[in-house]
Amino acid sequence: MAKEIFTHINRKVGELLTDVASGRIGLPDLQRPFVWSDSKVRNLLDSMLKGFPIGYIMLWESPCDFENKSQIGNNEKDYTQPRDLVIDGQQRLTALLAAIKGIKVKDSDYKERNIRISFNPLTREFAVWSQAYERSAEWISAVSYAFQAAERREETKFRRAFIKSLNEARERSQQPILSDDEEIAIEENLGDLLDLIYYQLPTLEVRAVASEEDVAEIFVRVNSGGQKLTEKNFIETLLSVYDNDIHKRINSFCRDSRIPRDNTSFNHILEADPVHLIRAAVGLAFRRAKLGYAYKLLRGRDLETKKTSQQTQAENLKRFREALDVVMDLNNWHTFMNIMAGAGYLRKSLVSSQNAVVFSYMFYLIGKTQFNVTPLDLRKIMTRWVFMATITGYFTDSPETAVESILNDMRNLSTPEEFIALLDREIRTNFTDDYFTSNLLRELVTSSTVSPIWKGYLASLNVLHHNVLFSTIPTVAFLTPGTNGLKSALDVHHIFPKNYLAKMGYDNDRDRNQIANYTYLDYQTNIDISDDAPSVYAANQRVRMGDEAYALSLEQNAIPLGFEYMTFETFLDQRRRLMASIIRKAYNFLSKD
Repeated sequence: MAKEIFTHINRKVGELLTDVASGRIGLPDLQRPFVWSDSKVRNLLDSMLKGFPIGYIMLWESPCDFENKSQIGNNEKDYTQPRDLVIDGQQRLTALLAAIKGIKVKDSDYKERNIRISFNPLTREFAVWSQAYERSAEWISAVSYAFQAAERREETKFRRAFIKSLNEARERSQQPILSDDEEIAIEENLGDLLDLIYYQLPTLEVRAVASEEDVAEIFVRVNSGGQKLTEKNFIETLLSVYDNDIHKRINSFCRDSRIPRDNTSFNHILEADPVHLIRAAVGLAFRRAKLGYAYKLLRGRDLETKKTSQQTQAENLKRFREALDVVMDLNNWHTFMNIMAGAGYLRKSLVSSQNAVVFSYMFYLIGKTQFNVTPLDLRKIMTRWVFMATITGYFTDSPETAVESILNDMRNLSTPEEFIALLDREIRTNFTDDYFTSNLLRELVTSSTVSPIWKGYLASLNVLHHNVLFSTIPTVAFLTPGTNGLKSALDVHHIFPKNYLAKMGYDNDRDRNQIANYTYLDYQTNIDISDDAPSVYAANQRVRMGDEAYALSLEQNAIPLGFEYMTFETFLDQRRRLMASIIRKAYNFLSKD
């Protein structure tokens, strides 16, 4: 019989929560946004009170020597490094900590909040806290109050105070006070509530000898929900327990990227996620692109010898920490976001791939800090790189493999000129004549407005400062956040209106919604045109603007002159060619010395 790499036991909820509070069990979710609704937490407690199963907990033993460094007389955790890492059941444990211990969680904006679950000791009902339950003498407004009283060995005092308050409320409302049976029911129900800390939660404890792959496979096989344990799960768990200060800084940076404030990480292009920063830091520190390397490094793996040790872990964390300082440097962060904007990608709605932003940022930092490329030269090459990478979907299919290849090539470089030449070769390899005259045309045959091609075309309009169709205002003025009004001031218009095409026999949205049939119009112009036939609104706009301005407006928006008299198929073919020309023109503009 094969030797088991796990132990399956029942752990009391109270013991698990105590181990989390002391640091013996590492629980990262207290630092990350809590995704459960309050009603789900309520249902969890209700299931426990009824004796229903609530799932299981999966722990992974730390691979390094475990030490208990007890601290007395302060608020620090007893354990500087956890004995076990929570792999599955993080949300359940976080919910129980919040509801029972009164520990605050973080919402989607990383703001701390309480989860208060109310309890009716007469009816055994749970409810999500509200002012009504706070004011009602029938309810304990938060169950954490009862558990805190029990920890102080004051549960009898707490129960008597509740009964007294309820009787007084009933007297004020001229209702009968509690009967003996009701008082007994309150005592029993409160006792059952407090006994939830003795609830037996099935716990799978995986030994340290298990590899990351073993743990992931175990997770998949025992998880009935069909979920997968991701590399991100491992990384954030390890980071939170091995260096929680770093983990807090990462989450603060991510939180600030979502809230408009000066001197923070906020920008209009990317809402940072912890995995973004971790990717960039691992790439910068270790020249590795695959996320899987991150949790190996954080567990103390030497990538050359394949051995794990505390010394290696300390060395890896030091390198990671130093790289992260560079990644989260606001000057670096915002300078790169300006490079994104310079490539036409002014806001997150124009970015089809977050990987394109993150990996490009990694290259930017490597060029700046490891090859000492001058700011001007670095800006030029990275602007072209961003433009190419986003339009071609460079980081869409197997992005880690592509980046690993580039990082591997960088190991043989030593000068800033060589760094620039490497990226330039990769750009030219993807942006060939064949790409602009053939591949790009095929990619433009799509109805998806989330495609990198459509977004790349819009970015090109921004780069070239072309005006919105039938307008004297550049597209970039509408799309730049905080400048010329809201995005709602700009509408997507069907050049051949949908209703017009329907009358012509085109009843398929895929045909009518080809991106080659799209253009931007300002809000009022779009209303004025409405569903008019192209021959009608084109004539009106020509009269309004004059022949020269009208022709220039069509040219700047890749619309063939005389489009209103073309068949729809002919129009789409010619427009795609003109859109490709606009993209190429923008690239040539960015390539100027």
